[in-house]
Amino acid sequence: MAAPTLSAVDAEKLNSLKSSVAGLPQISENEKNGFINLVARFLSGEAQHVDWSKIQTPTDEVVVPYDTLKPAPHDPAETKKLLDKLVVLKLNGGLGTTMGCTGPKSVIEVRNGLTFLDLIVIQIENLNKQYGCNVPLLLMNSFNTHDDTQKIVEKYSGANVEIHTFNQSQYPRLVAEDFSPLPSKGVTGKDGWYPPGHGDVFPSLRNSGKLDLLLSQGKEYVFIANSDNLGAVVDLKILNHLVHNKNEYCMEVTPKTLADVKGGTLISYEGRVQLLEIAQVPDEHVNEFKSIEKFKIFNTNNLWANLKAIKRLVEADALKMEIIPNPKEVEGIKVLQLETAAGAAIRFFDNAIGNNVPRSRFLPVKATSDLLLVQSDLYTLEDGFVIRNKERTNPANPSIELGPEFKKVGNFLNRFKSIPSIVELDSLKVTGDVWFGANITLKGKVTIVAKPGAKLEIPDGAVLENKEINGPEDI
Repeated sequence: MAAPTLSAVDAEKLNSLKSSVAGLPQISENEKNGFINLVARFLSGEAQHVDWSKIQTPTDEVVVPYDTLKPAPHDPAETKKLLDKLVVLKLNGGLGTTMGCTGPKSVIEVRNGLTFLDLIVIQIENLNKQYGCNVPLLLMNSFNTHDDTQKIVEKYSGANVEIHTFNQSQYPRLVAEDFSPLPSKGVTGKDGWYPPGHGDVFPSLRNSGKLDLLLSQGKEYVFIANSDNLGAVVDLKILNHLVHNKNEYCMEVTPKTLADVKGGTLISYEGRVQLLEIAQVPDEHVNEFKSIEKFKIFNTNNLWANLKAIKRLVEADALKMEIIPNPKEVEGIKVLQLETAAGAAIRFFDNAIGNNVPRSRFLPVKATSDLLLVQSDLYTLEDGFVIRNKERTNPANPSIELGPEFKKVGNFLNRFKSIPSIVELDSLKVTGDVWFGANITLKGKVTIVAKPGAKLEIPDGAVLENKEINGPEDI
């Protein structure tokens, strides 16, 4: 690939950055090179926008409907052969800070006292036990989660799962004003650094030595997913399809609802399938991008990729995903983080496809409102799998909005004596100092607003159906 062309001013910026970065002992040569390459691409202003007139809706050959996939093999010996080609990789770099928790997000308790990580290990352990196969689990940590994760995985030492951990790259934050690395400005500790997005999974797999190790064990495919997506479980039909059709990459997509209008979508563009993110859309087309009519699907970030293809592309330095500039402020200094997304790699792999999967494969827990859903009677837990209650006839989940009093997991749990029954709920909106008793049932459309300065308690056993509650007299 040709080196990016830079103006004299930018070339000078880059040279100066190179010398500063060379003097940072905290990171490896691979990380220094990766970072400088990313900044060089950014400075060259590689085209981020797409030509709107060239966008085509992908056909069913490109985005394959899930229900057209052949069934997985019935013979357990064939299934074992299939699973022995697979590795599961969970993106484990995020902290639980937005939900008021310390440490990796994957150790938040989801249900029955089990964490995201517990459920993932139980699921893979059950697969390995059932078929006598060896599906290993890889956790890609960031420098924020590495130390805690190392301690946490010790508790699984007796599990029937081989667990590998590796770190994604650590890059210095860029001072926006002069493009110098923040750590060289005297900002010590973690604040000077950032993990450059999950697009970094591919080079980090190789740089950590894990990619070659897995290939030497005969592994062929990796299933990559966010550790907080409870729906991202191993799917034999998808794996079987990829192996038989020699697809090097597959992105699971699912139909958009109004809650997903900002999610990236798949398009056909100049003969290849590629991800279109809202950041790449020209302003005059943003509303069109958000419409459910034209762009009907979005990226779940459940991704499957062929390990040999990853090796080929990383070694050729061919994975030049769109750069996402993420401006921040640290200690009063404006900084820039340059990041990439793993889904954007789809256009570099041969024979890449999307798979239009059921919504059940996308159940992320990003906030306590999601926790309310998965801890309620809307779901049950079986062998580590979160299964949706068949009693609910509406395919969509209820929409839940909880006020800031519920934002932290600890506060959320204190405010519910027990999680209400919500099988027949359409929407819930809670505002103010509201406390829920035990065995409450919510149905239809429920709005609960505590008056400013007043505490509002919903009594044990209350049944609220299509109600708007502003005080005890409304219950």
